[in-house]
Amino acid sequence: MAPRGGTMIGMSRTVRGGETTAHEFILIAVQDGRLAYRAQPSGQPSATFLSTEATESSVVFENAQHDFPQRIGYRREGADGLQAWIEGVSSGRSRRVEFPYRRVRCEASPREARRSPTMAEAAGR
Repeated sequence: MAPRGGTMIGMSRTVRGGETTAHEFILIAVQDGRLAYRAQPSGQPSATFLSTEATESSVVFENAQHDFPQRIGYRREGADGLQAWIEGVSSGRSRRVEFPYRRVRCEASPREARRSPTMAEAAGR
Protein backbone atom coordinates (compact mmCIF):
# COMPACT_ATOMS: atom_id res chain seq x y z
CA MET A 1 0.00 0.00 0.00
CA ALA A 2 1.12 3.56 -0.58
CA PRO A 3 2.64 5.41 2.38
CA ARG A 4 0.01 6.92 4.66
CA GLY A 5 -0.02 7.80 8.34
CA GLY A 6 3.70 7.12 8.65
CA THR A 7 3.45 3.50 7.53
CA MET A 8 3.45 1.27 4.49
CA ILE A 9 1.62 -2.06 4.73
CA GLY A 10 2.05 -5.04 2.46
CA MET A 11 1.19 -8.69 2.25
CA SER A 12 1.96 -11.72 0.17
CA ARG A 13 0.16 -14.99 -0.37
CA THR A 14 1.42 -18.19 -1.99
CA VAL A 15 -1.27 -20.32 -3.62
CA ARG A 16 -0.57 -23.84 -4.91
CA GLY A 17 -3.22 -26.15 -6.25
CA GLY A 18 -5.96 -23.69 -5.31
CA GLU A 19 -4.88 -23.59 -1.63
CA THR A 20 -3.04 -20.88 0.28
CA THR A 21 0.19 -22.50 1.46
CA ALA A 22 1.91 -19.44 2.98
CA HIS A 23 1.34 -15.76 3.72
CA GLU A 24 3.26 -12.82 5.14
CA PHE A 25 2.31 -9.41 6.51
CA ILE A 26 4.77 -6.50 6.31
CA LEU A 27 4.74 -3.13 8.08
CA ILE A 28 7.32 -0.45 7.29
CA ALA A 29 7.50 2.51 9.68
CA VAL A 30 10.07 4.92 11.09
CA GLN A 31 11.80 3.70 14.27
CA ASP A 32 14.57 5.71 15.96
CA GLY A 33 15.14 7.75 12.79
CA ARG A 34 15.47 4.69 10.52
CA LEU A 35 13.02 2.67 8.48
CA ALA A 36 11.89 -0.48 10.28
CA TYR A 37 10.70 -3.47 8.24
CA ARG A 38 8.52 -5.70 10.42
CA ALA A 39 7.73 -9.06 8.85
CA GLN A 40 5.26 -11.61 10.16
CA PRO A 41 5.42 -14.74 8.01
CA SER A 42 2.90 -17.56 8.44
CA GLY A 43 3.82 -19.96 11.21
CA GLN A 44 6.80 -17.91 12.42
CA PRO A 45 7.35 -15.15 14.96
CA SER A 46 7.60 -11.60 13.65
CA ALA A 47 11.03 -10.05 13.07
CA THR A 48 12.17 -6.44 12.63
CA PHE A 49 14.92 -5.35 10.23
CA LEU A 50 16.29 -1.77 10.35
CA SER A 51 17.40 0.16 7.27
CA THR A 52 21.14 0.40 6.73
CA GLU A 53 20.88 2.31 3.46
CA ALA A 54 18.03 4.09 1.75
CA THR A 55 18.11 6.07 -1.49
CA GLU A 56 15.47 7.36 -3.88
CA SER A 57 15.50 4.00 -5.70
CA SER A 58 16.64 1.38 -3.17
CA VAL A 59 16.58 0.32 0.46
CA VAL A 60 18.37 -2.40 2.45
CA PHE A 61 17.24 -3.64 5.87
CA GLU A 62 19.34 -5.75 8.26
CA ASN A 63 18.89 -7.87 11.38
CA ALA A 64 22.13 -9.71 12.19
CA GLN A 65 20.42 -11.77 14.94
CA HIS A 66 17.77 -13.24 12.62
CA ASP A 67 18.24 -16.85 11.47
CA PHE A 68 17.66 -16.28 7.74
CA PRO A 69 17.58 -13.88 6.07
CA GLN A 70 19.76 -11.29 7.77
CA ARG A 71 19.32 -8.74 4.93
CA ILE A 72 16.31 -7.74 2.84
CA GLY A 73 16.62 -5.35 -0.09
CA TYR A 74 14.54 -3.63 -2.73
CA ARG A 75 15.71 -1.75 -5.83
CA ARG A 76 13.46 0.03 -8.32
CA GLU A 77 14.16 -0.91 -11.93
CA GLY A 78 12.59 1.45 -14.44
CA ALA A 79 9.02 2.69 -14.16
CA ASP A 80 7.40 -0.72 -13.58
CA GLY A 81 10.07 -3.00 -12.14
CA LEU A 82 11.28 -3.91 -8.69
CA GLN A 83 14.10 -6.26 -7.72
CA ALA A 84 13.75 -7.66 -4.20
CA TRP A 85 16.17 -10.01 -2.48
CA ILE A 86 16.88 -11.73 0.77
CA GLU A 87 20.35 -12.81 1.80
CA GLY A 88 22.47 -13.97 4.66
CA VAL A 89 24.00 -17.08 6.15
CA SER A 90 21.97 -20.27 6.53
CA SER A 91 23.51 -23.50 7.86
CA GLY A 92 26.96 -21.91 7.58
CA ARG A 93 26.55 -21.03 3.89
CA SER A 94 25.94 -17.65 2.24
CA ARG A 95 22.65 -17.54 0.39
CA ARG A 96 20.87 -14.95 -1.76
CA VAL A 97 17.39 -15.33 -3.23
CA GLU A 98 16.14 -12.77 -5.75
CA PHE A 99 12.56 -11.85 -6.56
CA PRO A 100 12.02 -9.83 -9.76
CA TYR A 101 8.67 -8.01 -9.86
CA ARG A 102 6.86 -6.17 -12.66
CA ARG A 103 3.73 -4.06 -12.30
CA VAL A 104 0.65 -5.91 -13.52
CA ARG A 105 -3.07 -5.38 -13.31
CA CYS A 106 -4.52 -6.98 -10.18
CA GLU A 107 -7.66 -8.65 -11.40
CA ALA A 108 -8.76 -12.25 -11.08
CA SER A 109 -9.11 -14.00 -14.40
CA PRO A 110 -12.72 -14.93 -15.27
CA ARG A 111 -11.78 -18.60 -14.87
CA GLU A 112 -10.28 -18.02 -11.40
CA ALA A 113 -13.22 -15.86 -10.33
CA ARG A 114 -15.60 -18.75 -11.16
CA ARG A 115 -13.51 -21.29 -9.21
CA SER A 116 -12.84 -19.22 -6.09
CA PRO A 117 -15.66 -19.00 -3.52
CA THR A 118 -16.32 -15.78 -1.67
CA MET A 119 -15.27 -15.66 1.98
CA ALA A 120 -18.93 -16.08 3.02
CA GLU A 121 -19.30 -19.16 0.79
CA ALA A 122 -16.09 -20.62 2.16
CA ALA A 123 -17.42 -20.14 5.71
CA GLY A 124 -20.60 -22.01 4.77
CA ARG A 125 -22.94 -19.02 4.94
